[in-house]
Amino acid sequence: MLKVGLVGLPNVGKSTLFNALARAEARVSSYPFTTIDSNVGVAVVPDPRLARLEALLDPLDTTPCAIEFIDIAGLVEGASRGEGLGNRFLGSIRTVDLIAHVVRLFDQPDVAHGYPGLDPVRDAEIVQTELLLADLEVLGRAIEKRSKVWATDPGAHAGERELLERCRTRLEEGRPLASLELDAAARVELEAVGMLTTKPVVWVANLSESEVGPQEPPAVEELGWALGEEGRPAEVVALSALLEAELAALEEDDRREMLEMLSLPASGLERLVERCFDRLGLIRFYTVANRKLRAWELPRGVAAPAAAGRIHSDMESGFIRARVASFDELVAAGGLAELAHQGRLRTEGKEYQIRDGDVVEFLFSR
Repeated sequence: MLKVGLVGLPNVGKSTLFNALARAEARVSSYPFTTIDSNVGVAVVPDPRLARLEALLDPLDTTPCAIEFIDIAGLVEGASRGEGLGNRFLGSIRTVDLIAHVVRLFDQPDVAHGYPGLDPVRDAEIVQTELLLADLEVLGRAIEKRSKVWATDPGAHAGERELLERCRTRLEEGRPLASLELDAAARVELEAVGMLTTKPVVWVANLSESEVGPQEPPAVEELGWALGEEGRPAEVVALSALLEAELAALEEDDRREMLEMLSLPASGLERLVERCFDRLGLIRFYTVANRKLRAWELPRGVAAPAAAGRIHSDMESGFIRARVASFDELVAAGGLAELAHQGRLRTEGKEYQIRDGDVVEFLFSR
């Protein structure tokens, strides 16, 4: 299951957002460090296509994709040196696949902030700096340790040395390692070292309820430009954690009615989850077996046998072929049997790359 860590300064609304995401009961208060241990909860991924398939295929059971969200206690200036709750929570960040960095844009005097005035760019940079400093410290120790090995055979270890030195230079420039173009092998190597800033980041602007609407306040765009790289603004998901908590407590019809009143096509949580999937380069495909409908997440470009392995390793090793229908084709035909009758149910082999929205039946030898 995918893991997303909610990160930010104390009292930016992480726990309120977490409660809305996971419909959990993390303690919420108006003073720092209410979250001392990381809260963990599972959020169902909103999926209109899955709902449409359920209505069309009438399965006995339907299982959506899910994301594990971890509400990580607020980081403070000096966390990389052990200030606040320090390295204990930097360690929590190392376990996640993606960081959702929550930045406070709401002005609420009765909720303590810890820094003077409302300055979301400053707040974001404080946390980013702590992650950079933590990476510099860990990387420095790794380079010192590896230098002795490199000296024994410089040629054999030239690639590793160049990678780690290049990463140290980037961090010293004050830029995260995610801004480097790295291949999959390099990312795995850096993950083994314990780097934090290689992780993809989704920025979340936590607004006041009164600011939520079809037009985002100018501060959201300003934040995006301030956090961007190479002349491009960072994408920012703007929402109100308080409003999302209210929406999460409603029945589906009431929730949709409230979104229509606010002129919003989707909730902030739906947009956040979609952004997490997009940032990780994931797609969704669907299987129907024994009248059980299930959604699966998968990186783009994965071939059919490896996709079958997501379900069970035996299905990958014994893969024969896949019967595939696109979501749009299936809905247009009115069902799998109708699509097969029209001769439009495709048979694909080992080289086929699963596409977003595919409905797949895997055939394999046991």
